[in-house]
Amino acid sequence: MERRLAAVLAADIAEYSRLMGADEEGTLARLKAVRKGIVDPAITSHRGHIVKTTGDGVLVEFASAVDAVRHAVEVQRCMAEQNAAVPQNERIEFRIGIHVGDVIFDDNDIFGDGVNIAARLEGIADPGGVCISDDAYRQVRGKVEIACDDLGRQPLKNIAEPMRVWRVRLTGQTPSVVRSGSAVSQSEALPLPDKPSIAVLPFQNMSGDPEQEYFADGMVEDITTGLSRSKSLFVIARTSSFTYKGKAVDIKQIGRELGVRYVLEGSVRKSGNRVRITGQLVDAATGNHIWADRYESTLEDIFDLQDRVTMSVIGAISPQLERAEIARAQRKPTESLQAYDYYLRALASFYCFSTREANMEAFKLAQTASNLDPNFAAPFALAADCLVQRWGFGWSSGTAEEVGEARRLARRAIEIDKDDPTALALAGMALALFVGEVEDGAALLTRAITLDPNLALARIWNGWAQLCLGNEAAAIEQFQFGLRLSPFDPRIFMAQNGMAATHFLAGRYDEGCSWAKTAVQQNPQYVGSHRMLMACHAMAGRVEEAQQAWAAARQIDPNQRISIVMNRWQFRRSKDLQLFAEAFRIAGMPE
Repeated sequence: MERRLAAVLAADIAEYSRLMGADEEGTLARLKAVRKGIVDPAITSHRGHIVKTTGDGVLVEFASAVDAVRHAVEVQRCMAEQNAAVPQNERIEFRIGIHVGDVIFDDNDIFGDGVNIAARLEGIADPGGVCISDDAYRQVRGKVEIACDDLGRQPLKNIAEPMRVWRVRLTGQTPSVVRSGSAVSQSEALPLPDKPSIAVLPFQNMSGDPEQEYFADGMVEDITTGLSRSKSLFVIARTSSFTYKGKAVDIKQIGRELGVRYVLEGSVRKSGNRVRITGQLVDAATGNHIWADRYESTLEDIFDLQDRVTMSVIGAISPQLERAEIARAQRKPTESLQAYDYYLRALASFYCFSTREANMEAFKLAQTASNLDPNFAAPFALAADCLVQRWGFGWSSGTAEEVGEARRLARRAIEIDKDDPTALALAGMALALFVGEVEDGAALLTRAITLDPNLALARIWNGWAQLCLGNEAAAIEQFQFGLRLSPFDPRIFMAQNGMAATHFLAGRYDEGCSWAKTAVQQNPQYVGSHRMLMACHAMAGRVEEAQQAWAAARQIDPNQRISIVMNRWQFRRSKDLQLFAEAFRIAGMPE
């Protein structure tokens, strides 16, 4: 036996059993022609070696990851061009996985983790798509002109630890969360908005105490919120800029990936009763420093400190900004520092988006903050959002008591502060999508956007509210705004799922499937995306895939029933609910 490092490519045909069942001889003839005309010549030209073939798959060894990826991209692009003239139900679409690792060569075959991981990556690739491991991505970055989407750490069957996976973005694929590194070309950078644009990066916690991490994060949250209230600025949402936390990333790359002209970075040092903030504003196109400063104060003056940083940044970007807009950034959320501290802790737990326990902790901390300062609107709105999140992820059934409590919390937040865009957005979402007061919720979301045009979460939730009201064109517009304002947002799966729902209701089931798959990849634990994928597959006639999606949804929430889902959804048009119910029945969801 011989061990060696190799780039391993595994490929198979999506829905091969269905194709063979429908037309065995025709499928074999088309597959033979594809192998002869596209696949085999590409393997030869990129110096690959076919290890073995199966009925619908092939295992290929390459000397380098660059050769393997170039081969995969060439094959998939050629297949896409050829399939454009073929009916959907007759198309041969490959799924490809690539990994670089140690393999064992024995008796003209290869074995080991290098092979197993490539095969598992092929299994999670989209039809017509390519997934590569992080090891392969590092080898091709900067050497192959491609863009890749970071799918995060993915669990792979029979592989002990989750692995970071990248999706090669091919022509026609939706750019979900773009993390292309130096592999992206200049032409693929996001276009700059028509007004000054900025991203506030996570500040470094210089206190030496991991427990103070939430304080540094909360500082960035407030500075971002202050900047975003200026209608003269385009501000990337905090949740997208925080994807760079703890990473050494080139500022120019961040500017390209987020589509911004300016980047604010800094640090926070909290010691005893004193806080020191350093900040520097960088031109992302050139890397030049425009402004830098240091601020110190006691904790009692923390809001004044945030105001001074925010005003300095706005002034450095555009001296012509109206003073009235700067004044809006100076509004203090609460006079109680203890309440504010608990609110920041609640946000830190809420942004986990992963477990029931984190959700319960966020709800508890938000309640503590609101008890400490009953006139602080944000914790009330956040607590209402926790109840909605709990229902949306299948952690609760959305009982009448929870709906009533969410309504009380949302209404209380509005009563306290009618000019806080974040509170309005969260309260509007809870009322529109959970409580059932869709028109009132949509009005609150519209007001939130008027006050803060850069608030991505308001755009996303307004998209859902507009969809519930039957305004499909307005829904797509709002979802697209949200995706652009916060391309790396952990909540981006909600916008992607909303796009899937909009296409589903418009009868564009294949487009709906594409968006739903992206949403599932972004957050596999969100049951709503699995349901949307199930519905799109069902109405497109792909019953087997719909049943598979239902199985995944049922595993997350075994108590789902058509009647329960329909009772909780707030679509105003009866035909929309009927269409979903029909799709769910086809997929196998019980009444």
